[in-house]
Amino acid sequence: MTAPPATTDAAGVRAASRLVALDWMRGLVMVLMAIDHSSDAFNGGRLFTDAAFMWHPGAPLPAAQFLTRWITHICAPTFLFLAGTSLAFTVSRQVANGDRPAAIDRYIFIRGLVIAAFELWVSFFVMPPGKLIFQVLYGIGSAYVLMVPLRRLPDRAAPFVALLLIAVSELMVGLAMRNGMPTSLAPKLLLTGGPYGHLFVAYPTIHWLAILLLGWSWGRRLVTRPAARATAARDLTRAGVAALALFVVLRALNGYGNMRLLRDSWAPLQWLHVSKYPPSVTYDALELGLMALILSGMFRLAATRTPRPNSLLMVLGQTPMFFYLLHFPLLVQSARLFGIEKKYSVGAAYLGAAAVTAVLYPVCRWYRGYKAAHRTGWVRYV
Repeated sequence: MTAPPATTDAAGVRAASRLVALDWMRGLVMVLMAIDHSSDAFNGGRLFTDAAFMWHPGAPLPAAQFLTRWITHICAPTFLFLAGTSLAFTVSRQVANGDRPAAIDRYIFIRGLVIAAFELWVSFFVMPPGKLIFQVLYGIGSAYVLMVPLRRLPDRAAPFVALLLIAVSELMVGLAMRNGMPTSLAPKLLLTGGPYGHLFVAYPTIHWLAILLLGWSWGRRLVTRPAARATAARDLTRAGVAALALFVVLRALNGYGNMRLLRDSWAPLQWLHVSKYPPSVTYDALELGLMALILSGMFRLAATRTPRPNSLLMVLGQTPMFFYLLHFPLLVQSARLFGIEKKYSVGAAYLGAAAVTAVLYPVCRWYRGYKAAHRTGWVRYV
């Protein structure tokens, strides 16, 4: 593939940087993520049945608990998708500035390692002593590392590779587990997830790489095609409807594409009870479809309204990694400090999320200003 002219990339990145809908979407994800992590800290009845190995067929799905968990399912896919989109903007800007390919690769590689390493920070505060968990930051960071070679895919090939990885994910997991759960670390890190000594892998790389690569592809489209910004709302609506249609078909068939977490019945909650660990095709289709429709609405709203730069969604959307690194430890440590860990009901999830968001909003607003004034320093990696 012939790289697009630097001037085209530079103009595209400048336009993309003004897409406030992306900031709003990231901000919404941070608020929803705070609800889930607050539920983990305070909600004694938190429902956690998002995988075939966690679910006992016929068990009840209490609506309030289930929906509190379910509304947060959109967070990780959106986080990964928009991380890929942002990476496309960043790389295009680096190319336009004349950075050498080796320097760009080094930046992506180092940032990937730094993001993945932040799981040590999170584990220190939220896990028992000596235990580690690899969650969404590992998913993003390890996917970044693999984007060093994958960013060289032709723009037309990248989305097909991403969709192929999603389509065959269940097949790959099945092959890796044909003789039971793997005992070695590599397949757990890449495909199946699961325990390995003191480590638990919750976000195996390949599944989340596919979503990040899909976001990268869309970011490349926004950067290299001037008309793509104007048609973004329409394109997202079409993609969202197509993804939800695929979800309906696969969930109705109740076979391949559900990562063995099948419907027990035709009840509405059973339709929404999809596998996140590891992600099934139905999970990806449902959550990315909803993300696309919400983002489409945000693009339309942004076209008719002047954004408020200090709104909650804008501030959190421009400092998502910083907010993530602070809010989860703060919630869990507060619950432990006051002796109220998992002592309350589902309402505490929302109260805790509101409290931590209110506390961290001014901190994130300060960090946004600091980051804008120190773009070449360590903040590039956070």
